[in-house]
Amino acid sequence: MSIDNIISQAVAAAVKALYNIEADPSTIACQTTRKEFEGDLTIVVFPWVKAARKSPEAIGREIGEWLVDNEPAVASFNVVKGFLNIVIEPSFWAAVLGHISADKNWGITEATEASPLVMVEYSSPNTNKPLHLGHVRNNLLGSSLARILAACGNRVVRTNIVNDRGIHICKSMLAWQKWGDGATPESTGKKGDHLIGDFYVAFDKHYRAEVKELMETRGISKEEAEAASPLMAEAREMLRKWEAKDPEVRALWEKMNSWVYAGFDETYKRMGVGFDKIYYESETYLEGKEKVLEGLEKGIMFRKEDGSVWADLTDAGLDQKLLLRSDGTSVYMTQDIGTAKLRYQDFPIDKMIYVVGNEQNYHFQVLSLLLDRLGFAWGKDLVHFSYGMVELPEGKMKSREGTVVDADDLMDEMVSTARAVSEELGKLDGLSDAERDAITEAIGLGALKYFLLKVDPRKNMTFNPKESIDFNGNTGPFIQYTYARIRSLMRKAADAGMEIGDYVTAVPGAREVALIQRLGDFPSVVAEAGRSYSPALIANYCYDLTKEYNQFYHDCSILREEDAAVRSLRLDLSATTARTLAAGMGLLGITMPDRM
Repeated sequence: MSIDNIISQAVAAAVKALYNIEADPSTIACQTTRKEFEGDLTIVVFPWVKAARKSPEAIGREIGEWLVDNEPAVASFNVVKGFLNIVIEPSFWAAVLGHISADKNWGITEATEASPLVMVEYSSPNTNKPLHLGHVRNNLLGSSLARILAACGNRVVRTNIVNDRGIHICKSMLAWQKWGDGATPESTGKKGDHLIGDFYVAFDKHYRAEVKELMETRGISKEEAEAASPLMAEAREMLRKWEAKDPEVRALWEKMNSWVYAGFDETYKRMGVGFDKIYYESETYLEGKEKVLEGLEKGIMFRKEDGSVWADLTDAGLDQKLLLRSDGTSVYMTQDIGTAKLRYQDFPIDKMIYVVGNEQNYHFQVLSLLLDRLGFAWGKDLVHFSYGMVELPEGKMKSREGTVVDADDLMDEMVSTARAVSEELGKLDGLSDAERDAITEAIGLGALKYFLLKVDPRKNMTFNPKESIDFNGNTGPFIQYTYARIRSLMRKAADAGMEIGDYVTAVPGAREVALIQRLGDFPSVVAEAGRSYSPALIANYCYDLTKEYNQFYHDCSILREEDAAVRSLRLDLSATTARTLAAGMGLLGITMPDRM
């Protein structure tokens, strides 16, 4: 039992004994006492003022006196208005550390068959281009969120919807037909997703040149030239053939998509993300169309004179939403309805979380309302995990113009930078080539992941690769280096025959107590990260824990401590810190190297 639970239960017993008030210990929150006041933990007493019919100060004083008399963990107390500041008996902290150390799953709650089933959708790539920096933030947020929700005791299904149909796909296909000269990933030595992305850029280049020529030769506006573009007309015709299941077009589509999927798989594997189930828009859009037509029959939707089908959401403060065009083709909303239908058939979902950028906020307002009206029990409560955009110091990226930051190139650059910085600082000295490769991969990708995840996900952010790889400050490498330092310390202790023995008689000092308290916060941080869908809470907890350990390491002798009990306590404190850092960073998908 953690110190927070011990105090919460003791306070519940106190208010029962003093005022005959039944208080649920789980509702009594222990907060870390503010630094300007004496104490370790603070309890807010205002909830009992009305029932006890006493002032907050009197209640705090009476509860404090009861705790000193009845709870061995409490040494003393002070009251500031309605806040009871509790000082924990110093010797008791050794028992707290022992409890944390003994719990090998500290902070992690295992799911059971009865646990809620949460589905998390993330990634959602298009098969006309490789994954880019924006996808990296999406994948890392979604993957980390799935880990955090699992650590909070949920059953989690990680899912992906691949946008593998539409005019943008046909642009790449048409460009390959016209200018590809039979190029394949094997013949070009390129990953499939990169190859297809090149043709998407090539289409746009030729299309813009064609529009410019039409404007100049015919003396027409840009809009008129775009409407008259033969190249775009060919792309639309290819899409029509795809919709009609033309064998030749479908065969080309399948071949080029297979190249892209092979490329995606490589990127996902290196990034450390994966999925339990992948859906494809080409398979879900017809399901959505069927569901919309079902809604039309039930009067949930309506048809306009041109044959298009709409949903009237004005009664909910929204507008009218197009679901099927006049030619019967579906829009993105229709596809999302179809995907939801299939997911509900495949899994008994209790909660559905969509990890999608904040530019789609309105889309998910509409989707939630439509799913609810179409009879999906979880539709009304679906969660749009809306995150901000990520940019580079140079500004925004554009796929059509080929100015995106490719995910593979970014990871290569991060690892290369990690190697250069590590070598400059001498952190790779004495290591084999294989060890250097593994460590620089861990540092480079750890820096990337940490930098993208430490920011509140709801905020827009600028990613600066150079700032992310720093062995000081709020960075992944700083935390990884501290972890490696602890692992080195434990190896030296083992080599010297030092084992972690009984330290129940040790009285921790201020530095040890502060670190034990920080370790004790881990379960509540994980729980709050799950409630608020914020990997940033985990990232910044790991940073704070790292700073606290480094202060302890600087001020307290460990291997040279002569008192065996104190030395054992400090060794266990170090080992438990390393284990907690590995668990926390693991929730972010970050590998912790044993050596650096």
